[in-house]
Amino acid sequence: MIAHPLPVLVNAWGVGWALSRATPAPVEIPGGFRVDVGDHGHRVRHVFHTYDRDLLAAVGTEPGTWIKTAGELPPLPGWTHGPPGHLMTVELRQEKAEPPEGYTLRIEEGAVLAAVIETADGTPAAAAHLAAAGDFAVVDRVSTEPAHRRRGLGRVAVRALTSRAAETGASTGVLVATDVGRDLYTAMGWGWRGHLPSVFRPE
Repeated sequence: MIAHPLPVLVNAWGVGWALSRATPAPVEIPGGFRVDVGDHGHRVRHVFHTYDRDLLAAVGTEPGTWIKTAGELPPLPGWTHGPPGHLMTVELRQEKAEPPEGYTLRIEEGAVLAAVIETADGTPAAAAHLAAAGDFAVVDRVSTEPAHRRRGLGRVAVRALTSRAAETGASTGVLVATDVGRDLYTAMGWGWRGHLPSVFRPE
């Protein structure tokens, strides 16, 4: 796998994340980018390639402002820490992704790919999304319904999407995982590239 520099990976993730969440495209700022999300509690998001105290201090403190930065993020007065984030990558390849017995898998095409897993009666069980960012494929919004967990459905959904991305010529998968997700993706062959923690101003 090509050893992409961290800023390249962070930017690629930002482009894919914005596309997946249907927000405006990221806007370049010193040290990273800004996304005008526009949701209650999440008005604007600033993402930096590395921790820089001066750059973080220049971010506004309006309610609903989020900051995400690669590296360790020390406590910031007046800010609330969000969940931990782990930037991870994988070399994409085509592979089979078959759901267990009793489930069906389909891929919904579009600007954002969606892998949807359902029970035989059409009940949603798991889903995952993938957005292209140049040669990168950004995995986002992976979820499994509580009644269907611990059956490998999330893995199947992600593998179905990354395999489809490999078919179309993408070379590297990128995602930001939680602590629990990091273990899951490590078991699937993803490599950890760095911390990507966040803080926010509650609204």
